[in-house]
Amino acid sequence: MELPVIQRIGQALRTQRVAREYGMEPLAKLLAEYLPQDLIADVRRAYEFGAQEHAGQSRTSGEPYIFHPLAVARILAEMRMDATTLIAAILHDVIEDTGVSKDEVATRFGKDVAALVDGVSKIDKIEGMTRAERQAESFRKLLLAMTQDLRVILIKLADRLHNLRTLNAMTPEKRRRIASETLDIYAPIAQRLGIHTIRVELEDLAFAHLYPKRYATLAQNVARQMGDAKKLVKDVETRLSKHLRDEGIGATVVGRDKNIYSVYQKMRAKKLRLLKVMDLLGFRLIVSKVDDCYRALGVVHHVYKPVPGYFDDYIANSKGNGYQSLHTTCVAPGGHKIEVQIRTREMHHVAEAGIAAHWQYKLGDSKAQVAPQLRAREWLKNLFDVFGSEASTDFMEGVKVDLFPDEVYVFTPKGDIRQLPKGATPIDFAYSVHSELGDRCVAARIDGSLEPLNTPMRSGQTIEVITARHARPNAAWLHFVKTAKARSHIRTFLKNQREDEAVRLGRRLLEIALRDLKVPISVLREERAEALLKSLGLQDVEELYATIGTGERLAPLVARRLLPESAAGEAPNRSGEASVLAIEGTEGLVLDYGRCCRPIPGDEIRGNVSIGRGIVVHRTDCHHAKARPEDWVPLVWSETVQGDFLCQLLLRAENKRGLLAEVTAEIASAEASIENVQMPDRAGGEAVEMRFLLAVKNRTHLARVMRRLRLIDGVERVART
Repeated sequence: MELPVIQRIGQALRTQRVAREYGMEPLAKLLAEYLPQDLIADVRRAYEFGAQEHAGQSRTSGEPYIFHPLAVARILAEMRMDATTLIAAILHDVIEDTGVSKDEVATRFGKDVAALVDGVSKIDKIEGMTRAERQAESFRKLLLAMTQDLRVILIKLADRLHNLRTLNAMTPEKRRRIASETLDIYAPIAQRLGIHTIRVELEDLAFAHLYPKRYATLAQNVARQMGDAKKLVKDVETRLSKHLRDEGIGATVVGRDKNIYSVYQKMRAKKLRLLKVMDLLGFRLIVSKVDDCYRALGVVHHVYKPVPGYFDDYIANSKGNGYQSLHTTCVAPGGHKIEVQIRTREMHHVAEAGIAAHWQYKLGDSKAQVAPQLRAREWLKNLFDVFGSEASTDFMEGVKVDLFPDEVYVFTPKGDIRQLPKGATPIDFAYSVHSELGDRCVAARIDGSLEPLNTPMRSGQTIEVITARHARPNAAWLHFVKTAKARSHIRTFLKNQREDEAVRLGRRLLEIALRDLKVPISVLREERAEALLKSLGLQDVEELYATIGTGERLAPLVARRLLPESAAGEAPNRSGEASVLAIEGTEGLVLDYGRCCRPIPGDEIRGNVSIGRGIVVHRTDCHHAKARPEDWVPLVWSETVQGDFLCQLLLRAENKRGLLAEVTAEIASAEASIENVQMPDRAGGEAVEMRFLLAVKNRTHLARVMRRLRLIDGVERVART
């Protein structure tokens, strides 16, 4: 028998099996459990249309393509989703993979279905757009569609889940890429939206495809450990059930299965061996009322001794995704630790289904089920408020940063609760209250004590932000802030600050270049300037200034293009000397000082135009200042120069006790600041060398520092490097 014949037989057998499991009839049978017949007929009509449009298309596994949308619809039907969602799930690929338009879907099945299908569809390939950019733009489109209808993400998650279940047909490289993307984006989104059932399976399947050997080893050991603990689990279930019954509390007590990926994450985060992680057995208590949750907690603590510091009340302080439960850890017989979660039946439905709970049959429209949706919409609104104007790839990175599974709960001085990601700092807290409070933050009191701004906060602490009128965000904050809102505000401020500084510097450079050419600055308001802006693709003169200030364009070349054609070849000015730019020390981010020579006021200087950095200032005797003279700009120090400037000193002295203390005291007495000090190996004999990075005002101030250091007993040499 030929190989293609064998392949066709295998494909036919697979197709029959999938049809039995995911065909329309099994789906209709499932839907009959909770949907009326007229709605089931609408779902069947969508299937017939989808099968017709996908006719002739196959998946990589060889099965007819229509079985994939049916499988997605079945996942959603198991979650008891409404008919509109199921119809959209069956049709979710028709716009993207067939010739069907959104309008045709709307005409046949309604605007809601069309909007859901369009929201899930990826954007078309655009020339010049990389795969990463296209993926990021499709993701932004998906989240934007979610702001209109949250069911979009439920379809996308079900689609991703079925793709992971059938990922073995893909190449290893594609499996790894999809698995990594799932763990980075889709599983955290499911966590954020409270959809526990999908999140757990997404994580375990993605982990299995990304690290197959690690997954196999862990799964085998977890199964063996849980098997060994079966008697203990049964004993705990029986004992807790009896004591709860004796107290008149109706409760369901069940041992929880271990999520392989969560075991792996816990082992990595806490650097634990598997046996240490598996020592923590999980149990869930489901009761009728909120009061019963707290009564049941008392019973659990009476039966088993609680572990101090391992109690969380997520009923009073629910998580960002609407999750509510009491969590406690106790010690069972034999020294085994058990984790117990206590919640009502309604809380359990929300914890398992998250935003999907609102659409589930029989659960109605109670506030508890609507709350996860409101939280999800608020999260989406914040995302677009913070990252809406960012480039697609930056938007996607911002969302990744924002998807934190752990939270801390801290208090404002007035007693209001603020929920923030684990590891968040007082700066994150300040920006969560108000962006202006974050911009002006200079210090913080945590529980009444002054603490550094990079201090991670802990739940229960009271945070008071101290502000100053003229304070501004610091670029160093980006290294330790945790929230997307804080990071975005800081970046926006620094970007705007850099743009403002670039505009001011660019204006000064162009004015100097025009003065050299004897051209009045008013030329920028004439038609020649408009023609120049158009040829350069710039909107206005401010944008032209900015490109000059950041070094993208040279001011003399721009100035020459503003000359009348008859004067374009003339000399810059009659004396042949170009005007110089005066450095004031307030140019900020668009003017940098070379680390090779550390220029300070009083040094002779010149500037190198560097694209993206603006002007880099060097001393004229620096070896970097001797090449490519066409790239250099003549500079002088302004008479009103301000600020502190860094310079480096080398000090050689006899090695004696207390030398460093004596040197630093003299530097402080001279009103200079030490930014860094290095002490290399001894220079030979009993001598020692020290290298100081100092902040001084100018050469006169530096000379005063050096004179004081030379007067110290045992100092052999003090020199600037």
